[in-house]
Formats: sequence, structure tokens, C-alpha cells
Amino acid sequence: MERVYGAERTIHVSLEEFARTLTLGEESRERFREGGVRRRAIPERLRRARSVGETARFERAFREFRAFDRPNVLHVFATFRRSGRFQREFPNAVQTGPLWSGRYRTRARPVPASTREWFWYASPASSEVIAPQVVEGLRGVRPRIRLFVRTPRPWRTRLDPAAIEVESGRLGERAWRRRFAAAELRIVTGSRTLLEAMELGGPFLYFNGVLGSGARLHRHRPEKVAALIAMGREHGWPAGLLRDIGDFARARRIPEVVARAARRSGSWARFPRTRAPLGFRPPYDDAGALLVAVARELGRPGASASAIVRSFRRPSNP
Repeated sequence: MERVYGAERTIHVSLEEFARTLTLGEESRERFREGGVRRRAIPERLRRARSVGETARFERAFREFRAFDRPNVLHVFATFRRSGRFQREFPNAVQTGPLWSGRYRTRARPVPASTREWFWYASPASSEVIAPQVVEGLRGVRPRIRLFVRTPRPWRTRLDPAAIEVESGRLGERAWRRRFAAAELRIVTGSRTLLEAMELGGPFLYFNGVLGSGARLHRHRPEKVAALIAMGREHGWPAGLLRDIGDFARARRIPEVVARAARRSGSWARFPRTRAPLGFRPPYDDAGALLVAVARELGRPGASASAIVRSFRRPSNP
């Protein structure tokens, strides 16, 4: 691209992992936690890593391979809540609100009680570990709720076909949108389905998978649900609801949380609706709006890519 248009007429946009606005210290802790190091052993593991130069090598690699030094690369870190600590450590990073899909521009309509269905995008392999507990939580709920599971992998767990429908083949775009939008509750994963559930409105749960077993059981990549809960807390979401969302993501109290959500008990009686990220001003509150603004600037006659990137980095660091 640069050979054709020139470096000053080309802006590379690096869309970073959603809600992954961790400081280098937090990144080091998280990579040990994700690797299965017990929480109480992490401080000593960090001390050893620093003493042998491992932490310094990780930090150099982290900065180098993100190319923070490139003047025509715009590093976009979309998240729910702006982090001042992350910004101070990475002044060239541009934090924004989420990149919404725009697929669902209207609020989800209530589902008739006679056709109650939950939609579960069961992408993590460990979804099958908690599936029997999800079905247990739905047992006895009236009117009965049918669980539709969309999984990209073979599904081996046998469950009552009257209670659960599993689709492991290809689900077309139209069928996906129809069933996702019509669901009474959505169990989502990663960032895309989480954001789409928020666009639609209505209740949802989040499960991005767990690793290990027993006392070593721990969440896989929990930064998205952690950021969601932090935002919800500041927006005044009910404490009981946030606890249920957090515990479900940890594979804890699954039947209890599912039953409470299905019966709209307690804080589930009225699920909050918000798409307002914290700490941003327009156009930084919406990643899509910011990228459109960048493209318009680049389209002006005589525009300089490095000057544009520099200007968009600066307002993101008030």
C-alpha cells in the first residue's frame, strides 16, 4: 500500500483486542494467571521473571511488535471504560468506546411466553462442561424455555433433545440474526456477540470459557466481562445482577444464576440497558465514528498520514 500511495498517504489501523487495556505489570500477571499459575504464587513468579530479565524482554517485545513507533499506524483500543494508567504507559495508544456492529438498530421485542427460547453461542470448548448445569437451571421453569446452542465445534454432550437444540453446522446470516434477536436471553462470548447483545437490549449472560479443573479452575481471557462489570457498577447496575454475571463467567453457581434469570427473580426483573462507555468524548466514544473521522481527514487534499495520526493520538490523552 505504501509503495503505491506513499507512507504519508497511508494510515494503518491496528484494531487491538477488545477491552485489553492492561498495563505491562497487569499483562505480566495475566499471562501467568492464564498459564495456570496459582494466584498466591504469582508474586514470587513475577519476582523471578524480573530477576532473570524475562519481564524486560516481554515488555520490549510487547512494544516492538505493536509498532508503537510507527508514525502512520493508529492503534485503536476499544473498551467500555477509559484507563488513565494504560494511557500513561502507552501514550501512542488511542482508546475508544466499542466498535458496534450496527446490525440491530432497534430494541429487541418481547418474546411470547409460548415460544420462550434462549440463544447460546457456545464457542468455547468448555461450554460443554457447564451445559448440563445450564439445563438443570432451566428445569422446572414454566413456561418451559428451550435452549438453542450454536457451536462451531462438534458437540458430544448428550442432553434431553426436548430441552436443548444444538446446531454445530453452518448457520446462515439471516437465520442467526433472526434467532439471536428473537431470543429471550442470550449467552454470549468474546466481544462481537457481547456487543450485539448490548445493541439489542434485554438480558444476557457471558461465558468465554474456563481452563483447568477443581481448585485450579480459572477464566479464559476475562478482561471483557471484567470491563463490563466495572462499567455496570459505575452506571448503577444492581449488585446482585453483576454478581450473577461474574459468577456465571467463572462457571460458578450456574444452575442458581440460570434459574434466577429465567424466572426474572430479584435484580433480573428489569435488565438495565446502556451503551454509554465511560471516560470518552466524541468521536472517541465510538470506534466506528472515530475511524470514519480519520478516513475523512485522510481524504482531504494534501493530507499527511503522520500528522493525522499524531492529531488523533493527542486528544485521546487529555
